[in-house]
Amino acid sequence: MKEIDLHQALKKYFGFTQFKGLQEQVIKSLVAGDNTFAIMPTGGGKSMCYQLPALMQEGTAIVVSPLIALMKNQVDAIRGVSSEHGIAHVLNSSLNRGDVAQVKSDIENGITKLLYVAPESLTKEEYIDFLKGQKISFVAIDEAHCISEWGHDFRPEYRNLKTIISKIDDVPIIGLTATATPKVQEDILKTLGMSDATTFKASFNRPNLFYEVRPKTEDVNSDIIRFVKKYAGKSGIVYCLSRKKVEEVAQVLQVNGIKAVPYHAGLDAKTRVKHQDMFLMEDTDVVVATIAFGMGIDKPDVRFVIHHDIPKSLESYYQETGRAGRDDGEGYCLAFYAYKDIEKLEKFMAGKPVAEQEVGHALLQEVVGYAETSMSRRKYLLHYFGEQFDEVNGLGADMDDNTRNPKKKAEAKNDVKLLIETILATKEKYKPKEVVNTIVGNENAMLISHKTHEQPFFGKGKEKNANYWMALLRQVLVVNLIRKEIEQYGVVKVTQKGKDYIENTTSFLMSEDHVYDTDDDGVIVNAKSAGGSVDDKLMKMLKDLRKRVGKRQGVPPFAVFQDPSLDDMTLKYPITIEELSSVHGVGEGKARKFGNDFIALIADYVDENDILRPEDLVVKSTGVNSSLKLSIIQNTDKKIPLEDIAKSKGLKLEELIVEMQSIVFSGTKLNIGYHLNEILDEDQQEEIYEYFMDAESDKIDEAIEEFDGDYDYDELRLMRIKFISEVAN
Repeated sequence: MKEIDLHQALKKYFGFTQFKGLQEQVIKSLVAGDNTFAIMPTGGGKSMCYQLPALMQEGTAIVVSPLIALMKNQVDAIRGVSSEHGIAHVLNSSLNRGDVAQVKSDIENGITKLLYVAPESLTKEEYIDFLKGQKISFVAIDEAHCISEWGHDFRPEYRNLKTIISKIDDVPIIGLTATATPKVQEDILKTLGMSDATTFKASFNRPNLFYEVRPKTEDVNSDIIRFVKKYAGKSGIVYCLSRKKVEEVAQVLQVNGIKAVPYHAGLDAKTRVKHQDMFLMEDTDVVVATIAFGMGIDKPDVRFVIHHDIPKSLESYYQETGRAGRDDGEGYCLAFYAYKDIEKLEKFMAGKPVAEQEVGHALLQEVVGYAETSMSRRKYLLHYFGEQFDEVNGLGADMDDNTRNPKKKAEAKNDVKLLIETILATKEKYKPKEVVNTIVGNENAMLISHKTHEQPFFGKGKEKNANYWMALLRQVLVVNLIRKEIEQYGVVKVTQKGKDYIENTTSFLMSEDHVYDTDDDGVIVNAKSAGGSVDDKLMKMLKDLRKRVGKRQGVPPFAVFQDPSLDDMTLKYPITIEELSSVHGVGEGKARKFGNDFIALIADYVDENDILRPEDLVVKSTGVNSSLKLSIIQNTDKKIPLEDIAKSKGLKLEELIVEMQSIVFSGTKLNIGYHLNEILDEDQQEEIYEYFMDAESDKIDEAIEEFDGDYDYDELRLMRIKFISEVAN
């Protein structure tokens, strides 16, 4: 086909005068009748690679696609470039008998150029028999990573596609994906039986996207609201892992004046289509969704993508963030990270086959590495997809939080040498965790079974902790001194470059990973530096005031306001009792009891220092939590056993204790003496009560240490609830 024809067709059908990236080469390959494989980042224009050839050629192109939403979106777009309504059709479970008859008629009459099918529909004998008798131009397999169990969205029905296609016709196949690690690419080509395919791989770098990872606090919804309000009137997506969380976050956004709708597989098809259309037509600004939303959604001006929960793999993360800034304009990618979310995902994998668990764990550890690293996030991400990135001169080099706020680097060449030598000495048979255990001298069953604990190199790096060595290992991996053997679920091997490094050691500057401190409940406590910096001068004044108020009231300072509440005051500068009530861990009762001195001090401070306060930061509650809290207060008043209250609310006992803590920390009294009388005698209660009265801090870890393990976490937490309730409220 002449080059001029391609450009004319592009102008005729789509109004463009130039192709984007690799589009032209991919289209030429397909039109020439070759099997073709295109790996292009989200926003790179994959769909054009099969739409244009389909419109230009005789016959119908079959496009296999995993999502009904994606098909509908693309069919609407193609119908927009032609006067023939039947130029593109969908064939899936949403059609009735009359619809199917119309589709078949349009294909027979040569009207339909693109037929979008779900892989499940393609297995139906009646469809296979019908398509056998038609002129098929080629088969396009979109989201081809679904074929691979190493991909982030594995679909078993995709693995049979080669057999089904060969039953229909011997035509060229084009596979397309936005995310494929080298392992996944190999798997796709092998499964589709097209190892001879011409492969085109575009750069995965999206220089206009800014990447940030923030620690996930218990106040994450407030953080999201503040962020979204900065983008008022602009389009964004918030991803959550569960349907329940999607509904909850969408509701919280709505009551705080943000136009938001939920989207997940539990909604009926009509609602899903309606919400998707509202987003495309700009009747809503934000979609809160599970990953079911967005595949193939062609909305160019999504300005931000927020991950409320960290995803299961870096492929998922890359694909979901890739829905931002497709028009090459601003795209802000913000993820909230807490290691306990990773632990939750690991628990979900427990019932799966061992091989699947191994794959899942390997993928999750890559996500942990990305979230915790303090090196260039772009470099880390691109390395994962087999692409090198120059973090000094590369496009988008300063577009992530770590590069904008670099951590100090320290010389680590001797440690790099020790790391590589340890991997070689253990015969390259361990995954990162075991390599690190060997270096720090941490015995476990695997190391003992290989007698590694008896070797002279065991524990050679124990003066530094495991987090340090894991951070170093990840950075050494990114510069290709070592590599992961994917076939063996992430076993670490030394590259030739790594072996050369031992012989000729050169400078290696290492930046330490972020460390997220958590309190007894797994809630991140040093998080504020990520979302805004604490005003140190005001903080000192507030702490002094807290001490004075505590003395005056005869209570320890922490019983007045806890540290996270003071942190939040230095960010929000509340100057009314109502504003103080919206501060983290402060309810109306506590604000009224202790608040006047604090708001007076803050108001003076704001005036004197001419501080511009953050606007409109009162985050309203949806009432879901408040009804739970009300129920807990009523049930404890009735002296109902805590286990029964927890059970009736679908909570574990420790989750109920966390809810009760937030009730009393916000200034409301809670009567749980009846429960404590059953588990602790009078002397024990008095001993703990006196401890809290004299303690500098109410940290449970410190109390455990003080009592040398005489009391467990739950007993001490419940006593702290009683103490705060009686003394502070």
